[in-house]
Amino acid sequence: MALEWVVLGYAAGAEAIMVLLLTLPGLDGLRRGLVAVTRNLLKPFLSVVPFCLFLLMDIYWKYETRPSCEHDASCTPSEHLRHQKSVMKSQRNALLIAAALVFYWLLYSVTHLVVRIEQLSQRLERLKARD
Repeated sequence: MALEWVVLGYAAGAEAIMVLLLTLPGLDGLRRGLVAVTRNLLKPFLSVVPFCLFLLMDIYWKYETRPSCEHDASCTPSEHLRHQKSVMKSQRNALLIAAALVFYWLLYSVTHLVVRIEQLSQRLERLKARD
C-alpha cells in the first residue's frame, strides 16, 4: 500500500514543479516548451483524480474497520500508540490527496490561462501589424 502513496506524492510533486515553472517570471523562452509538455501531460495526470478517490475510500475503510481505542482502560499502551499512528497516517494521506487534487486543478487552470494569454498576445500583434 505504501507504493500507492509514493506514486501519489511524486505526481503531486511533479504537478507542483510544473505550476511553479509556469508561473515564474522571466522564463518566457522556456515557457513555450513547458506549456506544450504540460498540455500533453494533462490527460495522463487526470488519472490522479480517480486514484485519489480510490485512496480516499481506502482511508475511509481503514477508519471504519480500525479497532476502537477510545478509553485508556481498554487498550494497552502499545495498542494506544498504534492507534495514534494510524490516525496520524490517515490525516497525512488525506492531506496528500487534497494536495494532489489542488495541484492538478492549479496546473490545469494555469496552463489554460497561459495558452489564452499567448493567443491574445498573438492576436494583438496581428492587429498591430494590420494597422
